[in-house]
Amino acid sequence: MSSVAFIGLGTMGFPMAGHLASKGHTVTVYNRTSAKAEKWAGAHPGRIARTPREASVGQEIVFCCVGNDDDLRSVVLDHNGAFAGMNPNAIFVDHTTASAEVARELAAEGAKSGLYFLDAPVSGGQGGAEKGMLTVMVGGEAEAFERVKPVMAAFARAVAHMGPSGSGQLTKMVNQICIAGLVQALAEGIHFGTQAGLDMKQVLEVISKGAAQSWQMENRGSTMVADRFDFGFAVDWMRKDLGLCLEEARKNEARLPITALVDQFYADVQVMGGNRWDTSSLLRRLNKS
Repeated sequence: MSSVAFIGLGTMGFPMAGHLASKGHTVTVYNRTSAKAEKWAGAHPGRIARTPREASVGQEIVFCCVGNDDDLRSVVLDHNGAFAGMNPNAIFVDHTTASAEVARELAAEGAKSGLYFLDAPVSGGQGGAEKGMLTVMVGGEAEAFERVKPVMAAFARAVAHMGPSGSGQLTKMVNQICIAGLVQALAEGIHFGTQAGLDMKQVLEVISKGAAQSWQMENRGSTMVADRFDFGFAVDWMRKDLGLCLEEARKNEARLPITALVDQFYADVQVMGGNRWDTSSLLRRLNKS
């Protein structure tokens, strides 16, 4: 068992930190909004810290899951940030979906003090976090990865080392690119079938047994047919992620025409008031038009 900190108790971080505590690790938590930290401490054994620095003092591993690059820099590099409280040879594991650039930047900054920084974005959404069934893709030093891998097993079903710093974030970008095109195709298929007068529950039941099968179809098909989108991975978050993908593509000269198009479709959903709808709400956009 390890002594760890967890910074950021949002939709993903709250249950992830909870799984660490339930598996017997000694957990100290920090959240910018103290009410969330107090709620977490009321449900799990652990200690609340007032700053990321305080949470990180003496910890073997510091986990983090915040909103974006700027949030990450703030909780890591500020005077009261995590790096200021960590001892040499400690490991900072960032589960934020952020840029590969900030991952490399913080890895280099940590190395100056003998710290390890791993970029370790996750896939599986809120449901995966709550069930402890996330997939984690990790960039950074292999030695540090091997040390944290058994600890991450508390909330993950699959953990893989993808290469040097930034590789975890780049892998997550591939994940989001693939999902974007798939969800749009599923939305178009359901829209087409509905317009054609088919029983889409029956259609999805049949085609999910063949080559069209996907996680999105299995987990979102029925809710899409029922016009239910008030849950899951929010459109705002997906647009943030796709923005990272498109920015990286501009740097490495990758061509992402479908991703760019779907990103604009999500912008249309935001205009419809769907900022917090699940990403499968692309169907609602088609039905409206």
